[in-house]
Amino acid sequence: MVGRGSRGSISSDLLLHHLSVVDRNLNPCLDYRTGALTGDLCEDLCVEQKLIYKRCLYYDRGKKVIQADWRGRPVILKSKNEIFSSYHHLSFLEEMESQGIPEAELLLMVALEIKSVLGLELPNNTMGPLWTKRRGPHWKAQLASMWSLLQQEEYIYFSVLQDFSKHVLRVIGSCGHFYAVEYLTAGHAWHKTLFSVEEAVGTSFSGIKSKAKAITEIAISFLDMVNHFDNDFSHRLHLCDIKPENFAIRNDLTVVAIDVDMAFFEPKMRDILEQNCTGDEDCNFFDCFSKCDLKSRKCGAQRANNNLQVICDKIFRPWFSLNLRGSAISFPLQLQLQKAVHECAESGSKDTAAHVQSTPPDSLSELYQLLRASQKELQKSHQIRQ
Repeated sequence: MVGRGSRGSISSDLLLHHLSVVDRNLNPCLDYRTGALTGDLCEDLCVEQKLIYKRCLYYDRGKKVIQADWRGRPVILKSKNEIFSSYHHLSFLEEMESQGIPEAELLLMVALEIKSVLGLELPNNTMGPLWTKRRGPHWKAQLASMWSLLQQEEYIYFSVLQDFSKHVLRVIGSCGHFYAVEYLTAGHAWHKTLFSVEEAVGTSFSGIKSKAKAITEIAISFLDMVNHFDNDFSHRLHLCDIKPENFAIRNDLTVVAIDVDMAFFEPKMRDILEQNCTGDEDCNFFDCFSKCDLKSRKCGAQRANNNLQVICDKIFRPWFSLNLRGSAISFPLQLQLQKAVHECAESGSKDTAAHVQSTPPDSLSELYQLLRASQKELQKSHQIRQ
C-alpha cells in the first residue's frame, strides 16, 4: 500500500476527488466500503491506491473522462454519470435475496437492456464481460454495478465488440459505474497529420517521408475499419459523429473508434432516421442523413450516405490535399488520390446523395488500390536510399 504522505497517495486522492462530486461523501470508494458497489478495479482504487490521477479530459452534465495510471499503465476512466445513485437500480434487490433470483431471469433482463441500447438481440454466448456469473457474499453489489454499466451505451459497445473487432477500445476493468479502457493517441483537427504519429510510434516517424508512410498506413486502416463495420456484423454499424477526436491509433497504426456515443447498428439507425419531415433538412442526424419523402412526409428509414463518404470528407481530404507533398509518392499518384477522395466525399454530400448508399461501388476498392500503390512507391524509395 502507498503511504499516506506519499506522492502516490496524493494522486490517488485527486483521482477520488475527480470521480466524486463536490460532496466528498459521494464517491465510489465509500459506496465500495459499504458494499453498495464493486468491481475488479475497486481494490486498486480504494485500498492499494494503484490507480493514479493524471488529468480530467472531459466533463459535461455528469459525464466524466479521466486519464489515470493503473499499475504504471496509462488508462482512461469513464462514466456517463458521476454518481452511482443516479443510475436506475433494480428495485427488487431490496425486497429479496439476490441469491434466490433465477439466473435465467437475470440473463433475460440483461438481454432486454442490451436490446434496448443496441437495437439488437444478442445470443447468450456473445455477452462476455457484460455478464457476471459469480455468486457469493458480494453478488448483490456485483449485480448493481453491472446494471449501472449496462445503462452506458459506450460500455456495451466496447464490451460486446472487443472480442470481434480490433477497431474498438479494450475494456480493462471497472469499479461500480466507472469503467477503464486502454489509453491511445487520439486525433486532433489542429494537428497537421490529424494524429500525433510520433506519440504513438516514436520519433522515427518525424520526417516527411515517414509521415507520408504513416498517413498511408492509417488511411488503409480506416478503409479496413469501414469494410469491417459494413460487412462483418449481423447488421451494418453506422458512425454518425466522424471527426479526428473520435478516433485513435495504436502503435501499429491500427485505427480505433474511441467515442461511440453516436454509433448505431442498422435497426436502431432506421428508427432514428424514420421521422416526420417537411424537407431533407429534417432528416439530418449529425453525419447520418436520409431523404424526405414529401408525399408521406416521412424521412427514409435507410441512411442516404455512409461511413466511407464522411471519412473521405472529414479525414482524407485534409491529408491528401497537402500532406503528401515532398514525399516519395509520385505527383501523378498524388493527383489520383486527391481526385478519388474528392469524388468519394462529394458523392456523400447532402446535395448530391440522390439515393441510398450512393458511393460509387468501386470507391472503396479504388482507394485501396491507390493507397497500396503509394505504399509500394514509398517502400521502393526506402530501398533505394539504403
